[in-house]
Amino acid sequence: MRRTAWKWALTRSVAGLAAALLWLVPAFAQDHLPLPRFASLDSSEVNLRAGPGKDYPILWVYQRKGLPVEIIQEFDTWRRIRDRDGTVGWVQQNLLSGKRGALIIDEARTLRTDPTGGAKAVAILQPGVVAQIAECGTDDWCRIQVKGYKGWLRRDDFWGTYPDEVFEGN
Repeated sequence: MRRTAWKWALTRSVAGLAAALLWLVPAFAQDHLPLPRFASLDSSEVNLRAGPGKDYPILWVYQRKGLPVEIIQEFDTWRRIRDRDGTVGWVQQNLLSGKRGALIIDEARTLRTDPTGGAKAVAILQPGVVAQIAECGTDDWCRIQVKGYKGWLRRDDFWGTYPDEVFEGN
């Protein structure tokens, strides 16, 4: 009887330790996705820090949910990002989203019904508008949506993708 109780206690201890380790693994796991890559801010208030930890000073506070950023490095649950202006710093992984964002750049841009320059206009997007990218094909056009409007925009009209990047879904 004593030997059975000992085995039961050992089995329970090993199972408990294994469960605890499995709970900790996500905190130390890396995304293992290629770098650099684009993501977007998943909160309307994101602190950009000088280093990968809450003890590092805040360099900037972003206040634009959906703003595209480029992830250039990973450390634990922290991601080093770069924004359109070239500002670099660290943010917590849980404040980023895999949803792809687009930042309209330089001048007003025409969102079109089809991926051709002569297609009918859906909306005129001003510089600084943040949109969501639905897909980008092998050509120069990406399908985006912003505030209820959906259409096509040339890849050169916004920041948030690489020149030959092809992807679907948001």
